[in-house]
Amino acid sequence: MFQIVFNEISAAELSSLGTLEQLELIDEFKVGQEDLANLNGDRFGKIDRDGRVLYRFRAKDYRFYFEVKDGAVIVHRVLHKGTFSDFKFRSKMPLAEDEAVANSKHFWKLIDEGRNARRL
Repeated sequence: MFQIVFNEISAAELSSLGTLEQLELIDEFKVGQEDLANLNGDRFGKIDRDGRVLYRFRAKDYRFYFEVKDGAVIVHRVLHKGTFSDFKFRSKMPLAEDEAVANSKHFWKLIDEGRNARRL
């Protein structure tokens, strides 16, 4: 298992949820090397654009977007699934969720905000 590090944005997104929901999500969010080597598309996914690689983990109605760096999982954002489902519905793109997200400039702006946030 990797050490999991939340930045101040992802920590705030998580802390905006109820305590019980936070605990359930954190309990589900476990990332090992084998998970990243065998992405199943259901719980784990990979988002790649212009050489930038992020991973996605689905837990309940939320998506954790993270990268692996220096032996740690760095969580950039924790977002409700409706955020990108609405995007996909409005744009009527015949793509999988990860592919649609990878092409969204708005998504990468959210991730950049997370990358630039202070780690907790």
